[in-house]
Amino acid sequence: MISLLIAVFFIACMWVIFEKANISGWKAIVPLYNTYCLYKMTWGNGWIFLSLIIPIVNIIVGIITIYKLAKVFGKGVGYFFGLLLLGIVFYPLLAFSDAEYIGPNKKVLY
Repeated sequence: MISLLIAVFFIACMWVIFEKANISGWKAIVPLYNTYCLYKMTWGNGWIFLSLIIPIVNIIVGIITIYKLAKVFGKGVGYFFGLLLLGIVFYPLLAFSDAEYIGPNKKVLY
C-alpha cells in the first residue's frame, strides 16, 4: 500500500514537472511516451530515448538526462546529485518549488 502511495505521489510530481515545461501533464502517465517527452524536455530531441535499448549506454544517457533535467530548471550540480541519489525528496522539490523551465538550449550561469 505504501509503495502505491509513493508511486502515485511520484506520478503527480512528474505531472507538475511536465506542466512546468509546457507539456500536457497526462503525458506523464503514458508508459514510453512519458520517457520520450522527458528526453524531449531535457535534450531537445525526444528520439534520444531510443539509446535506452543499448546496454551500458542506457545508464550513461540516463544519468546525463537527470543532469540535464536539473539544468533545464536552472539548478546546479548539487541538485543533480540530489535528483540522482535522493529522487524521492528532490523530484517533489523540483515540482512544487518556484523553479522555472528554461529549456535545453539556454545557457545557464551557475
